Amino acid sequence: MNRIAVKHPFGPFVQKDSRILILGSFPSVKSRENDFYYGHPQNRFWKVMANVVCDDVPADIKQKQDFLIRHKIALWDAIESCSVIGSSDASIRDVVASDLPSILKDSSIEKILVNGKTAEKIIRKAYPHLPVPVVLMPSTSPANATWSLERLTQRYFEEWIVVSESSE
Repeated sequence: MNRIAVKHPFGPFVQKDSRILILGSFPSVKSRENDFYYGHPQNRFWKVMANVVCDDVPADIKQKQDFLIRHKIALWDAIESCSVIGSSDASIRDVVASDLPSILKDSSIEKILVNGKTAEKIIRKAYPHLPVPVVLMPSTSPANATWSLERLTQRYFEEWIVVSESSE
């Protein structure tokens, strides 16, 4: 498989009242084909989120967008463009970071949950002083086999409850 230069194919999904931003690294090949976040059927993202908020797992892009709006979740990636081989975070080079401050300025984001170490490394290097907490979370990728669905759900729930309690 060859290395290709890729620009992020779709923009951030964020509403003015979004409270949590979940920040990935860069869309997988499958997500780029599907034109929306976490499009690989083996990625556990949507199952984890549904478990955390006690909702049904959304099946298509419209249901995913409605789910995000309903639960005040924003999605974006740390990388605006890069060169990459397939979907491998380890192969990512020539990174241009996404403009994270613009999202924070125009929304109600209280916390950023970073889905995996690659995204965390990039965002902390590009933006070492963000106005909201940035928390490294275990990746929901199927490549992260050391974390079961149950453990992922529990870890995401732990961060979720803090944001929920702060707004009451």
